[in-house]
Amino acid sequence: MPQDYNKTINLPQTDFPMRAGLPKREPEFLEKWEKEDIYHTMMEKNEGKPLFILHDGPPYANGNLHLGHALNKILKDFIVRYKNMAGFKAPYVPGWDTHGLPIERQAIAAFGLDRHKVSNKDFCDKCKEFALEHVDTQRTQFKRLGVVGDWEHPYLTLTNDFVAKQVSVFGEMAKKGYIYRGMKPVYWCPHDETALAEAEIEYKDNKCASIYVKFAVKDDQGKISSVIGTTENVYFVIWTTTTWTLPGNLAISLNPRFEYSFVKVPNGEIYVLATDLIPSVIAAAKIESYEVLGTIMGSELEYVTTQHPLMDRESLVIVGDHVTLEAGTGCVHTAPGFGAEDFVVCQKYPEIPMIVPVDSKGMTTADAGKYAGMFYEDTNAIILHDLTENNALLAVETIEHSYPHCWRCKKPIIFRATEQWFCSVDAMKDKAVEACHGVKWIPAWGEDRMTSMIQERSDWCISRQRTWGVPIPIFFCKKCKKPLINDDTISAVAALFREKGTSAWFDTDAADILPAGTKCECGCSEFTKETDTMDVWFDSGSSHAAVLEERDELAYPADLYLEGNDQYRGWFQSSMLTSIATKGVSPYKTVITHGMIVDEERQKMSKSKGNGMSPQEITQQYGADILRLWVSSSDYRADMKISKKMFKQLSQNYLKIRNTARYIMGNLNGFTLDQMVPYDQMLELDKWALMKCNELVGRVRAAYDSYEFHGVIHAIHNFCVVDMSNFYLDVIKDRLYCDDGLSRLSAQTAIYRILDSLVRMLAPVLCFTADEIWHAMPHAAGDDERNVVLNDMPEYDSALTFTDAEAIKWEKIIAVRDDVNKALEQARGSKLIGKPLEAKVTITASENAKEFLDGCGQDLAKLFIVSAVDVQTGEGEGDSYEALGGVKIAVSHMEGEKCERCWIYDPTVGSNAEHPTLCARCASVLGNK
Repeated sequence: MPQDYNKTINLPQTDFPMRAGLPKREPEFLEKWEKEDIYHTMMEKNEGKPLFILHDGPPYANGNLHLGHALNKILKDFIVRYKNMAGFKAPYVPGWDTHGLPIERQAIAAFGLDRHKVSNKDFCDKCKEFALEHVDTQRTQFKRLGVVGDWEHPYLTLTNDFVAKQVSVFGEMAKKGYIYRGMKPVYWCPHDETALAEAEIEYKDNKCASIYVKFAVKDDQGKISSVIGTTENVYFVIWTTTTWTLPGNLAISLNPRFEYSFVKVPNGEIYVLATDLIPSVIAAAKIESYEVLGTIMGSELEYVTTQHPLMDRESLVIVGDHVTLEAGTGCVHTAPGFGAEDFVVCQKYPEIPMIVPVDSKGMTTADAGKYAGMFYEDTNAIILHDLTENNALLAVETIEHSYPHCWRCKKPIIFRATEQWFCSVDAMKDKAVEACHGVKWIPAWGEDRMTSMIQERSDWCISRQRTWGVPIPIFFCKKCKKPLINDDTISAVAALFREKGTSAWFDTDAADILPAGTKCECGCSEFTKETDTMDVWFDSGSSHAAVLEERDELAYPADLYLEGNDQYRGWFQSSMLTSIATKGVSPYKTVITHGMIVDEERQKMSKSKGNGMSPQEITQQYGADILRLWVSSSDYRADMKISKKMFKQLSQNYLKIRNTARYIMGNLNGFTLDQMVPYDQMLELDKWALMKCNELVGRVRAAYDSYEFHGVIHAIHNFCVVDMSNFYLDVIKDRLYCDDGLSRLSAQTAIYRILDSLVRMLAPVLCFTADEIWHAMPHAAGDDERNVVLNDMPEYDSALTFTDAEAIKWEKIIAVRDDVNKALEQARGSKLIGKPLEAKVTITASENAKEFLDGCGQDLAKLFIVSAVDVQTGEGEGDSYEALGGVKIAVSHMEGEKCERCWIYDPTVGSNAEHPTLCARCASVLGNK
C-alpha cells in the first residue's frame, strides 16, 4: 500500500517491538524471568490445583551438556509448562547424580589425583568439588535452554539428607532379606578395579581368536569304552573365544538331553561332539573325512574326568541345561571363576573348587601356574602357543563378536568371581513384573522390554570398590567376621550421614558410630566397617524415597518418569526394584522414553566423526527456541536425526509461525479489546477462522495430553501456513488495510482471539518467542501480563464447531479459490496480468454450481483477491478445473482505473471530487476520519 495511507489507517511502522535475533534476545528474557522468579510465581498461582509430579532422572555432573541432555530436559520442560497451564500444579525439581566412577575419573584427570596416595577424605573432597562445579555449569546450560524449575534447590545425591534417606532404604531392604553377601562372577573392570552393574556395560565388536581345544579322557568310568571299546586317543573338544580363561577351567559341561557322537578322524583321534554340531566343527578343523563310531546321551557321560591340556589337574565332565547348540561343540568350557552360568552349574558339584586366577587389576595370580604375573590379555598368545605344542589345539579362527566394555573407560571388562554385596532380584521379580503391568508405558513396547529385563536379570551387584560414593552401612564382627546390620545400626549411620556426610564413615571409628553396648551374637563388641560403596544406580534408584517423599511440594509415587531408552536397564529398573523392595509398589505411574540422537546417516553423534553438535553451539547460532522446535518437530520415541541442514529448514518453519504472529500484531495496532465484536455479529469468514482455530485447539490439547509434541508443532505450523497465511490473512488484508467499521473490527477481533490462543499453545514449546509475543500484544481482563506461562491453555469450545453443511460449503469455496489461484498464476506467467488485483475472473459453471457461488454469502472478488468476479453458465472460455464438479475459469485484465489506496480496479474511481484517485469505498473511509 502507498506509505501516505499507512498513517491514515494505523498500519504498523518499522519500530514494531517484536524483533528477530534469538541468540541475542533470549538471554534478556532469562534475566527477566529470573528477576521475576517465574517458577515460584507459577507454583504460587497454581496452589490448590491437582499435583502433577514429573520426577527428574539425574544426569551425571561430570562435563558440559550434550544433545542428549538437551533433548531430555526440553521434553520435560514441554510437559511442566503445559501442565502448569492446563489446570495442574506441576513442580519441577531438577537433580544430579554426583557419586561414583564417572565423577572419580573426571576428578582424577582434572586435579591430577592419585587415589592410591591421597587420603580418603582429601580424595572425596576433590570429587565433591568437581561435582558441584559441574552442577553449576550444567545448571546454567539447562537454564539457557529455557527450562523452568527450582534450579536454586535441586536434589543432589551427595547431600547429607539424600544419603541419609538412601541408607534407610538400604536398611529396609536388608531387614526384609533382600541384601546378602556372596561370591559370584560379576562384571569387572580391571582398569577401574571395580565391579560393574549391567547398566554400566556397553557392547562393541571385537576381533578375537575362536579356538577348539582337546581335553584327553583320563577316567571314563567305563562309560565310553562300553560304547566304542576304548578310551585311547579320545578327547572332549571345547570351544571358547576367551583363550585367557583356560587356566581357570575346572570342568566341561554337556547338556544331559543332547546326543553326543564319538567322531574318529583320519589321524586316529576320536572326538566327543554334540551330534548336531559335527558338520560345523569338522569344517572349522578342515578335516576331510570322519567316521561316527557310536553315540551316547550327555547325561551318561557325567563324572568322566579329563586331563587339562595346560595345567596339572583334571577337568570333570558335568551336565547343565545352559548348554545349547547355537555354536561351538556342545562341550562347554567351564571356568566357575569367570562365568555366571559356569559358577551356577559348578555349585551342584562340591568336588569342584573355586579358582579365580585373575586379580582386581586384571593380573594373573599363582593359580594361573606358569602364566602368573601377566595382564590377562597378554596370556592369549602364550596359551595358543602352548596348546599347539601340546597337540591340544584342534582349530583356531579369527572372528568378530560383540563383547562387553566398561561404559566409562571404554575398555573390555572381564567376568570375575569376587565377594560382593547383592540385592536378590529373584526374591522380588514377580512383584516387580506385576507392578510393571500397572504402569502406562510410552511407547507401549516399553512394558515388554522392562518386564523381560527384570525376568531375565540376575541378582543386582550393589557394591563397588570405590571411595567416592555412599558407603555400604554394614559392620563386621572382629572375632567371627559376621556382618552386623539392624534397625539400630542403620539409624545410627543415617544420623551420622545426615549430620556430617559420608566422609564421616572414613573418619569415625565403628565404636563411635554404633550405639553404646552393641555386641555381636558371639559376644564380641569390636567391629570393623565395610569398605565398599554402593552402586550409583542404587543412589539414583533411591531418589523416589530421598526426594519425592522428603520434599513437601512433591509426592510419591511420581506421575511420570521420562528418560532415554537406555534407562530400562538403568534408572527405571533400579527405581522399580528399590520401590518394590521397600513399599511393594511402582515409584511411577507413567514412563516415557525417548530415542538417541543420530546424524542424517543415522550414525551416532561423535566429535571424532565430525558429526558432533553441542546444544551450546546451536543456541549460539540459532537460539534455544530453534533447538526446542527441533525437539518438538521430531517423533522423540524413535532415534532422532539432527544436522546443520535441518536447522536451516527449522529456522524457516520458525519464521512462518513467528511472522504469522507478527503480522497479526501489526494489524492490531490501534485496536482495543473494548472494540471486540460479539461472535454472532462477526462476518462469516471471520467465524470460519475462529472455528478453524478452535479445531486447532482441540488437536493441540489432545497432542499435549498424549505427549505427542510433534503433533503440536506440526498442527500449529500447518494452521499458520495453510489456514492463515495462504488463505485467511491473505483474504482479509484488504479489510484490515482499507475498511473501517464492523468489517475491519470483525477481522481484528478474529485475529486477536486467534493470536491469544496461538501464543498460549506455543508457550510450552517456543517459550522465548511466546513470551515475547505475550508482552507485545493486548490483553483481556484477568490475563497475567508478566509471563504467558502464568496463564491458562485455551479450551476447546464444543459450540464453536462447523456443522456438516458448513464444512462442505467451505471445502467447496476453498477448492474454487485454489483453482482460481492456478488460473491467476498461469495468467501472470503469460504476462496477461501482473498482480492479481489487475485481474477479472470469469467462472463458467453449471446451474447448481452457479447457484452455490452466488449464494455462498461471500464477496468472491475479495475472496480471490481480484478486482472483479463474474459467474455465468453456458459454454464459456478458459481452462477446465475440477472444483464443484468441473468449472471453466478465464482470466482477463480488468478495465478501468486503479484505486491508489486499495489498488482495486473499480468503476467508481474518481467519483468523489475530493478524492479523485480513490474508489468510492476508500473515499468514504477517509471521509469518516
